[in-house]
Amino acid sequence: MSESSERPVPEDKPLEIAGRVYQSRLLVGTGKYRDMMETGHAIEASGAEIVTFAVRRTNLGQNPDEPNLLDVVSPDRYTMLPNTAGCYTAKDAVRTCKLARELLEGHDLVKLEVLGEEKTLYPNMTETLVAAEELIRDGFRVMVYCSDDPLLAKRLEEMGCIAIMPLGAPIGSGLGIQNRYNIRLIAENANVPVLVDAGVGTASDATLAMELGCDGVLMNTAIALAQDPIRMAKAMRLAIESGRDAYLAGRLPPYSQDP
Repeated sequence: MSESSERPVPEDKPLEIAGRVYQSRLLVGTGKYRDMMETGHAIEASGAEIVTFAVRRTNLGQNPDEPNLLDVVSPDRYTMLPNTAGCYTAKDAVRTCKLARELLEGHDLVKLEVLGEEKTLYPNMTETLVAAEELIRDGFRVMVYCSDDPLLAKRLEEMGCIAIMPLGAPIGSGLGIQNRYNIRLIAENANVPVLVDAGVGTASDATLAMELGCDGVLMNTAIALAQDPIRMAKAMRLAIESGRDAYLAGRLPPYSQDP
């Protein structure tokens, strides 16, 4: 029997989050676009079904004189994922999630992120653990932005987080996945979806995340700040699909050959 036939074939499990199955494995944000019209067109081109937005920076109708995100991103079409971007303490993050639940009439699916400092926006894992525990206890379904530490990722899962979202690199850096080994470990050991969150710069970064066995990728800056965001959104959609197929196909193991 050849070596390739002995290797286990990856299981083609659907992406299921909070009891709902999604066809697209690309999740997108709504910030940094030129205007709401471009936001809507780029999200449509991406094929994404889950759209995340910063509760603290987004108008959902509470400010009637400002552009409303819901005019271009309909909750009837997309799963809205409020996030706690801009929060630096567990207390602020919990308060922000509760505000989102009020604005969205009981919506309990949230993306938790508690940041350590402004330069890198690296996650403060101590505060993240505190916030996650309180939110889960309060009935929220928590998708959590975290460091690429496999032990902390597993702890968040065991606490009850429904998706683990390790960073590939600092938010907005476009550096791509800097620690492939840790991302692969997290994906291999998780019993909930693992979604790379932050650091993606171009389509090949998204493909790599999927080839490592991740269940999906969340991105914003890589699309919104591209010279042509709508074309980049399409490229990211195709990259996610390609990376997933490559992972399921089972790649040829790399090897070295002496001269």
